[in-house]
Amino acid sequence: MPTLLWAQDAIFARDIEVADWKAVFGRIEARDQIPARTRLGGTLVEVSVSEGATVQSGQQIGQVVDEKLALQLSAVDASLQSLKSQLGNAEAELARGENLLERGVTTAQRLDALRTQVDVIRGQIGTAEAERNVLVQREAEGAVLAPITGTVLTVPVAAGSVVMSGEQIATIGGGGFFLRLAVPERHAMYLNEGDTIRIEGPAGAQEGRLAKIYPQIENGRVVADVEVPGLETDFVDARVLVRLPVATSTATVVPANAVTTRMGLDFVTVTGPDGTPQPRTVVIGQTHTIAGEVLTEILSGLNGGEQLVIDRE
Repeated sequence: MPTLLWAQDAIFARDIEVADWKAVFGRIEARDQIPARTRLGGTLVEVSVSEGATVQSGQQIGQVVDEKLALQLSAVDASLQSLKSQLGNAEAELARGENLLERGVTTAQRLDALRTQVDVIRGQIGTAEAERNVLVQREAEGAVLAPITGTVLTVPVAAGSVVMSGEQIATIGGGGFFLRLAVPERHAMYLNEGDTIRIEGPAGAQEGRLAKIYPQIENGRVVADVEVPGLETDFVDARVLVRLPVATSTATVVPANAVTTRMGLDFVTVTGPDGTPQPRTVVIGQTHTIAGEVLTEILSGLNGGEQLVIDRE
């Protein structure tokens, strides 16, 4: 028989504020999506990655070749060779001039002219070497590098394509993954950074944290990011069912052990006007856990403040 709990330990049905959850779909996205671009215009001769590959920051993922650079390098090398020959001849002339000046055969003016000629040729050699270094650097810029460590999401071009400087060769996703939500703006006032979010993924129910709410509303929707530990990231942009707390409502709850089920009906025993236990049929709702206590929501058949009779096992 149920035993009535006396006043000092009496338990009552009570009204509490509970969150109303709205089901929306979120997309799994990389925190950073950065394009890997070519720094050189020319022909894409090699693409060494494909969608889904993992790359490291600075890793070469493609090669662009501009054939004009090789011709320009050949021209600069030929010019350098000619200038070095001229320098050798000018230095020999300068040495002979210094010898003749010591013997009084030539003039100091002629010697100054020879020194100037040597300096001019050396300056021209320096200019040509600088031009060659620029061309070598431009050739090196044909290597397409991964800007961040992450996963290759897209590769919109193929080997053999003619590309312009700054054109995108691949898109790299990195910096971790999160869920991006687009929630109707009427619910924006109920969203708070740090709220717990329920996620129903292929691996089962999970909980996440509302990490960021963006202030700009796009197409009548508020964009928000949710951090989820251990989020499945095999497929980027996959849709996942998410439940958001968008409002609060008052619910009548009782301890879970106050509800009994007989013949398919749910009963709660309350204290009658004369103090005797009286079973009452109720309709139950969700289960809530508050401060470690498991509570059952009563949708109808019971009001907050009514004293309960709980079976003492």
